[in-house]
Amino acid sequence: MKATYIPPKQSIPGQLFDVAFLLALVFAALFLPIWLGIAVPSRVEKLPPGVSYTLKADKTTKVWKNLTWESLGQNPVMVQQWKKLNDASGNPYTKESAADTITMPFDYTIDVAGVAMTGIVILGYFLFLLFMSAKEYKDVIAEKFD
Repeated sequence: MKATYIPPKQSIPGQLFDVAFLLALVFAALFLPIWLGIAVPSRVEKLPPGVSYTLKADKTTKVWKNLTWESLGQNPVMVQQWKKLNDASGNPYTKESAADTITMPFDYTIDVAGVAMTGIVILGYFLFLLFMSAKEYKDVIAEKFD
């Protein structure tokens, strides 16, 4: 039987550096796409048939034409729920203020190339770890199963 495997020792400052470095990498991986504007939700304006608007001189206020709750696809129960909610200014929703949300749904299109690239990076990292740690893996397996 082969000698007992003794893993290499790492100092406490080395362990603390590893933990801090890995935490920094995790936070960077999670927040970098947001900071770069890559992972922002995509919204596309979809006006119902027959509904339109014009912008007032302030370029933010919309004047809606032919706007009704029914044209927005809302039934009476939905209308009641909208009226229970408050908009950003703290006022109950009206059909005009709700239209800004209803006509701008989120676009959940999946970027296949991005998902594939993520899978390739994860697989590459796994293979890198496997090949770089091959000696240690072989020693542990030999100790346990030989």
